[in-house]
Amino acid sequence: MATPWTPDSWRSKPIIQVPEYPDPAVLADVEGKLSTYPPLVFAGEARDLKKRLAAVAAGDAFLLQGGDCAESFAEHRADNIRDFLRVFLQMAVVLTYAGSMPVVKIGRIAGQFAKPRSSDIEKKGDVTLPSYRGDIINGAEFTPEARMPDPQRQLEAYRQSAATLNLLRAFTMGGYADLERVHQWTLGFVSDSPQGQRFREIADRISETIGFMRACGITSENTPQLKSTTIYTSHEALLLGYEEAFTRLDSTSGEFYATSGHMVWIGDRTRQPDHAHVEYCRGIRNPIGIKCGPSLEPDTLIRLLDILNPKEEAGRITLICRNGSDKVEKSLPRLIRAVEKAGRNVVWSCDPMHGNTITSASNYKTRPFERVLREVDLFFAIHQGEGTRAGGVHVEMTGQNVTECTGGAGAISDADLSDRYHTHCDPRLNADQSLELAFLMAERIKQERSEKAEAGISRSAAE
Repeated sequence: MATPWTPDSWRSKPIIQVPEYPDPAVLADVEGKLSTYPPLVFAGEARDLKKRLAAVAAGDAFLLQGGDCAESFAEHRADNIRDFLRVFLQMAVVLTYAGSMPVVKIGRIAGQFAKPRSSDIEKKGDVTLPSYRGDIINGAEFTPEARMPDPQRQLEAYRQSAATLNLLRAFTMGGYADLERVHQWTLGFVSDSPQGQRFREIADRISETIGFMRACGITSENTPQLKSTTIYTSHEALLLGYEEAFTRLDSTSGEFYATSGHMVWIGDRTRQPDHAHVEYCRGIRNPIGIKCGPSLEPDTLIRLLDILNPKEEAGRITLICRNGSDKVEKSLPRLIRAVEKAGRNVVWSCDPMHGNTITSASNYKTRPFERVLREVDLFFAIHQGEGTRAGGVHVEMTGQNVTECTGGAGAISDADLSDRYHTHCDPRLNADQSLELAFLMAERIKQERSEKAEAGISRSAAE
C-alpha cells in the first residue's frame, strides 16, 4: 500500500540538487506568497495534454519538446519568445508534413529556470563559490553576492512565466500560427541556408494545398485548426518549494495538479525512487517526464513506473532518454525490453543533447551536432529493431543565431564558438541546426510509414 500523499509529503524524504537558503523564514514567506498567486496553467489543459500524449504512445501523433536550457531573466524579451516560436512552428510543420499526423508541441518555456549541477561549487583560481543553479535560485555572475541563493527570485520567475504564457497564447491563438502565414515564420538568418530552402519547398506545397482548400470553401476563418495551435509548457520540477506553492486541488476532479506548467519532468540526477522529487511527482496528475540516462537500471525504471503510474494511465509517463551517441546502443534496448516485458504504456522520447556535451579545445562547453544527429538516428533505428515506437524528441534550442553547438550545415567550428555564445548554462541548437534535425526526423518518419505501408500490402496479398 502506498503511503498517503500530500503536496508537502516530499519534505519528509531525502533530497538533493536543492540550494541552501541563508534565511529559512524569508524562504517560507516567499513560498506563502506564491501559494496565493493565480495558477499559471489549468488542470483541464494538463488533462488535454495527457490525452494527446496518449495518442503519441499509440503511434497516432509525434512529440516535439524543446526550448531553452535555462530561461534567463535578462533575455526575457518579446522578440526572443517570438523567434523561438517561429522555429518551433517550422519544426512542427516539417514533422507534420512528413508524418501526416499531429505533432504535440511542448516548450521548455515559461518555467524552466532551475538547473541541476554536477557539483555544488565552482572554482576559478583561488575563489570557490556556489554553483549557478538557474535564475530562479541565484545569478550567473561569479561573485559572492550573485551566487547567494535568493528566495525573492522565485517571485520574478513567476512574473516572467506569466508574461511568457500570455504572449505565447496571444501568438498561437491570435493568428500568428495561421498556416496561411507559413512563409513568414522563416527567420532572416536562416532564409538563405540549405534548411531554409528545404522549408520554403514544404511551405510552397502547403500554400498550394491551402489555395485548393480555399477554393473549396475551407479557410482559416471557418476552420480554426488552420488558424491556431496549442503549445504546452514544461520544466524540470527541481525547486519543490516553488512547485508545492502552485500545487492546487482541481474542483472538477478532486485531484491535485501542478499549475506551474502543463508537464513537469524528473531529472536524471533526482530520480531516486525513495527521494523527494519522485515523492512529489507521484501525487500530482499532470503528465510526468522521467529523464533516463545510461546509469538507469531496468529494474529501477520499472519501480519508478510502479510509483508514478500505478493505474497505467495512457499519456501519463514520457521516458526522455539521454544516453549519448556512444552509449545509446548499449543502454536503450535494455530499458525498452524491460518496459515491454512489463507491459507498460509510455511515450519514448529522445534527448540527444545532454549525453553529447563536451569541452572544446577553446574551453567552451559545446555539443557536436553530428553526435546529436547520430543519437536521434540510432534512437529511431533501435526502436524499429525492437518493434516499438520512437515517439518524440526533446531538445535544447533557441531562435537566436547563436554559435554554441559545433557543426551543422553552417559548419560552426571550435573557433566560431566565441562569436555568439550566449547561453547561461548549456549549449543550444540554433534555428538552422534545429530545422536540420527536424528534417532528419522527418526522413525517418517517412521511412517508417513507407515500410509499414509495404508490410500492410504484403499481408493483404498473402491473405
